Amino acid sequence: MEERRRQQRTPVSEIAYIAGDGSSLRCRVVNLSEHGAAIEIADKLYVRPRFKLMLERDRVIRDCRVIWTSGNRIGVEFVD
Repeated sequence: MEERRRQQRTPVSEIAYIAGDGSSLRCRVVNLSEHGAAIEIADKLYVRPRFKLMLERDRVIRDCRVIWTSGNRIGVEFVD
């Protein structure tokens, strides 16, 4: 598969929260870059195409757009 990322992602294991529609869902970020992340989630059925992501460690809220899904993982791009 051709690599299309603008920047290499760093492997991490960070607890995070997906927020949207007045609720939040706990997840785990498995890799991260300045431009996006891969996230493991128990049930992606409840994840909208756009949402906010907050890592527990730094509490920075990032706007996200889903780029791909595979099993219990989703790949997101951080948007402005």
